[in-house]
Amino acid sequence: MYNIATEDLQYKTYLLTDESSRSQVTVVPEKGGIVTTWRWQNRDIFYLDTERFKDPQLSVRGGIPLLFPICGNLVNDSYTYDGQTYQLKQHGFARNFPWEVSDQSTENGASLTVSLKSNPVTREVYPFEFELNFIYTLKGNTLETRYRHSNLSDKPMAFATGIHPYFYVADKSKLTCDIPSTQYQAKGDPTVQSFAGKFDFEQDEIDIAFQNLSRNFATISDLDRQLKLTVNYDENYSTLVFWTVKGKDFYCLEPWSSPRNALNTGEKLLVAEPGATVETVISMLVEPLT
Repeated sequence: MYNIATEDLQYKTYLLTDESSRSQVTVVPEKGGIVTTWRWQNRDIFYLDTERFKDPQLSVRGGIPLLFPICGNLVNDSYTYDGQTYQLKQHGFARNFPWEVSDQSTENGASLTVSLKSNPVTREVYPFEFELNFIYTLKGNTLETRYRHSNLSDKPMAFATGIHPYFYVADKSKLTCDIPSTQYQAKGDPTVQSFAGKFDFEQDEIDIAFQNLSRNFATISDLDRQLKLTVNYDENYSTLVFWTVKGKDFYCLEPWSSPRNALNTGEKLLVAEPGATVETVISMLVEPLT
């Protein structure tokens, strides 16, 4: 049985529940349209820094922050379009605006649609009229995220889209990772390096991007918690970023449609023609290790 309820906490919070699988997701539309938690069979799947979340001046570390219209950072936080230079900070602005709930359903899963439209503030940094409709659907042990990017302008709209999910981990040394790439680039380093399938978690920080992906999913197994996570992404996603910080109980596995600085380089940018909608899909599946 699927259910959607609300709680009035610091922000109005939507609870999406699949009672039969003992799975629940919380969504806070007002706080960047973010999914904050996912619990499956009494286990936390996502990490959330609750103290940072309470402070409206700080970015959220946890759940699924939304990335649009860029993923990562631009060189000097700027790009040029149609002869004009614009300033745009890391990961764009979608995660910083309040979103609105535009639809919900319990017919085939617990599903919530959150929406964001262009406004005078977005137009100062991104000169397009747009509407985003992002649909979260919880069903069994799967959380699907379906993203619709509609161009309401009279000119083609180039953009990048992605997510920044924080997954909870108690002991990173017990993680085994199956990433569909043998090469990566570290943030700030143009050198392409070989990936042998293991991460050095003794580093203070790991922030690397995989491209030339050989398939549309990646898996991470947590031998400590006996859980396996599979992240599936459609053909619109060209890049997987892995990020973690030493001493913190999270790792991030982030599907991006485009690499860093894509609004300047044009690399792998998605384009919505005038009046058109580009839809992308990411789903996350959790299951016990067998």
